[in-house]
Amino acid sequence: MAQVRLQNLGKTYGALSVVRGVDLSIDDGEFVVLLGPSGCGKSTTLRMIAGLETINEGELTINGTRMNDVDPKDRGVAMVFQNYALYPHKTVFDNMAMALKLSHVARPEIQRRVAEVAEMLGLTPYLERKPAALSGGQRQRVAIGRAIVRTPEVFLFDEPLSNLDAKLRVKMRMELQQLHRRLGVTSIYVTHDQVEAMTMADRIVIMDAGEVAQVGTPRDVYDRPANFFVAGFIGSPAMNFLTLRRAGEGWQAEGAALCLPALPFDTGKLDRLTLGIRPEHIEVGDQTTGPWCFDAKVELAELLGADALLNLGVDGVEMLARVNGTAHPERGDSLRVKLPPDLLHAFDPATGGALPRKA
Repeated sequence: MAQVRLQNLGKTYGALSVVRGVDLSIDDGEFVVLLGPSGCGKSTTLRMIAGLETINEGELTINGTRMNDVDPKDRGVAMVFQNYALYPHKTVFDNMAMALKLSHVARPEIQRRVAEVAEMLGLTPYLERKPAALSGGQRQRVAIGRAIVRTPEVFLFDEPLSNLDAKLRVKMRMELQQLHRRLGVTSIYVTHDQVEAMTMADRIVIMDAGEVAQVGTPRDVYDRPANFFVAGFIGSPAMNFLTLRRAGEGWQAEGAALCLPALPFDTGKLDRLTLGIRPEHIEVGDQTTGPWCFDAKVELAELLGADALLNLGVDGVEMLARVNGTAHPERGDSLRVKLPPDLLHAFDPATGGALPRKA
């Protein structure tokens, strides 16, 4: 296992800066997910760790050793790619054994390692097959097995499940979690899929435009987003946002009649802010009363099975609520909704930073 440290890591292509000031410490055996939209710099960061991209700024260390100029094969890392990168003319055994052969490992040791890993991944019956005779999930297991047989100190995964169908992604996600628990190897996993990040990670590193927006456990980034970007990116469906202006002791939604009482946040001298609430936190019920309760009308109801999504009109503001799908309001129904103040989020529109709650 290994400790990985990124200190002020940066990558530029000419005048274009694609990764800036990434500071991150990854502990022995930790599973860390780099999460963000396309173009945010997560894969570039992973490739710098692997040695496939040069580091223009900052320092990368693995177990205290500086790796900036170390050859990729000598870094003690193994990478699993999105497209499997298997040799189509070679068998599963030969694909898994290739790196060991290039390292001049003795034949008996190669056979032992490949057999052991194949048994672990359920690939033993397929060792003499070629990739074309395998399913997508089996090919991905071969790619993972090829990394495991090298006994690396760090596993790097670059969106390894993105080519699989939805059902197989769920299965492979569970298998990767079980594999990590068994091996305990430090792992860095890149994805744009927040479900993968939330279910697999010990910690999530959310990246935006080449910079780290927030680092935390899945619970942390979901319950306490550090800024507007993280709040909008994490969660499906996405968080509802309202732009509010100060109105006396309370706040009014811009361009709408919706008025809210004094907010439970330290708003300072702000006369304008962005308020957020997740769809699943909106309470729906005809008996709902109180200062945080409002009349609403269902504009559209979408049944998802276990849940239903309600597009609501609330005093001129559009909101999305997630409710139980067994018995839910239908389009055209009038109802009452509550915005629980302890589940609200507020952000400074100028900086995007989250506003602290009042003591």
